[in-house]
Amino acid sequence: MIHGKHAVTTSQIVAEVSDRHPHAAWAPRIDGIAASTGIETRGWMLPLETAVAPGNGSGLRAVGIDSAQQALARDGFTQQDVERVIAALETIPAPQTVQERTAPAWEAVQSYGEHAARGALQSAGLDAADIDCVITSNSTTPALPGLDIALANKLPLRSDVMLLPATQWACIAGTRSLALAANLVAADPDRVVLIVIAEALSTTYQPADDTLESLIVRLLFADTAVAAVVTGRPRPESVLRLDAAWHHTLPGTQDLHRLETRADGTHFVMDRRGPRAVQETVTAMWDWLRVRYQDEPGSWHPDVLLAHPGGTRVLEYMEQTMPDAWPSGLLDYSRDSYTSGNRGGAAVFDILRRAHDAGRLKPGDRAVLYAAAPGLTATALEGEWL
Repeated sequence: MIHGKHAVTTSQIVAEVSDRHPHAAWAPRIDGIAASTGIETRGWMLPLETAVAPGNGSGLRAVGIDSAQQALARDGFTQQDVERVIAALETIPAPQTVQERTAPAWEAVQSYGEHAARGALQSAGLDAADIDCVITSNSTTPALPGLDIALANKLPLRSDVMLLPATQWACIAGTRSLALAANLVAADPDRVVLIVIAEALSTTYQPADDTLESLIVRLLFADTAVAAVVTGRPRPESVLRLDAAWHHTLPGTQDLHRLETRADGTHFVMDRRGPRAVQETVTAMWDWLRVRYQDEPGSWHPDVLLAHPGGTRVLEYMEQTMPDAWPSGLLDYSRDSYTSGNRGGAAVFDILRRAHDAGRLKPGDRAVLYAAAPGLTATALEGEWL
């Protein structure tokens, strides 16, 4: 796990947003809204100042100076007045363009992804030459060639390595990449798969937006890169054996949560109906586990549940709807992860890391990994701690 190195506090965000939007409908409630997230600080790949800085051009960039001069002249302004107005307008900074906002973040995503990949290889006792396949995901900094090609050159990888980029998995990147890796390893147990997820979710911080949903987005997201190795080879460093995967997509929900690219960059659009729809995927996952362990309905339960449903509201729903016989505290590490921000596709790995570092699990314990993402789609995995 490589967390964003720039600590951005909730108080900094509240101060910046309050100063920019003092008359927003939610302004009187901003302190309570911020406190309700339970997040005091989150790590970003770039500092807050980078996100809120003006663009390199002036407010005239969109229409052009010549067009502005002609419009003023047609309205009866004298040449002297036209020059005075143009000079004043040129001092007004324009918002950052998509390129100005995305380019430095894309550089950071590549650097963080490489750092995470090298760390995962070192932990596994492997070299880049051992890798047969790379699965990558980064939803917030679109680029072609992508993160897979960047890693192939930076590590570097063998020329015959299979590259599988998945730029639109978003929050399910952790679980779905593991599911895909498990399938690849099942077909060839000697295969070594490297998973790399690097997300600069801070690029969705849009200073000009004054909606309540935009405020919540500002407060929630963190930047993270993660890498993991999956293989069928016996390894002394093994942590989790992947035994089964489940996928689920809700029809007609594609507009509930989405990324939109506008003139000033990437915007994450949330719908208040989203959490309730995500709850439907949770119910479907419970059904999958019930059928999978129908021969031992009263005795089986996971020893840890590593869940990234997008927010604590759905975590509460999971606690309310899981079987009564299951032990309490299954979602402790999932809840703990949210206290430092929503990490998108890297979140499940962050939760897994926390459980591992805490020494919470012992060999033979069962783990369930679950995540939901815009679409709405979900993937879950069930396996055994080794």
